[in-house]
Amino acid sequence: MSVFTPAEIEYLTSQRLGRIATAGANNQPHVMPVSFRFNPTEDSIDVGGHGGFAKRKKYRDLLANSRVAFVVDDIVSVNPWQVRGIEIRGVAEVLPTGGTELGPGFDPEMFRIRPKRIVGWGIDGSPFQPNSRSVV
Repeated sequence: MSVFTPAEIEYLTSQRLGRIATAGANNQPHVMPVSFRFNPTEDSIDVGGHGGFAKRKKYRDLLANSRVAFVVDDIVSVNPWQVRGIEIRGVAEVLPTGGTELGPGFDPEMFRIRPKRIVGWGIDGSPFQPNSRSVV
């Protein structure tokens, strides 16, 4: 059984761009857009990149501190205003291989995010009522 609801899985598989937040050695937050895929086998979020992914700040940050926040969101309607999204807080495993499976031209290195807390809005139920839970 997945830690994600069926509606959250459907949403995650319909999106391709998210934002990952890491913290550097000085504890300064760093947020960057990244490509990702929901991995149903691992029940995780897999993040990869192009052109030197392992040389990026987010990669160095995660080698020192594996705690992350990851957000995917979009605007469903402007009038009336309706947004939806999901925030996943958890731990990222840095993997030296597997990234090439995420898409053409992806570098071998990747992150695998294991959720510890999930906060969703506009996916399950009311668009203005957050749905949050801790997962183990």
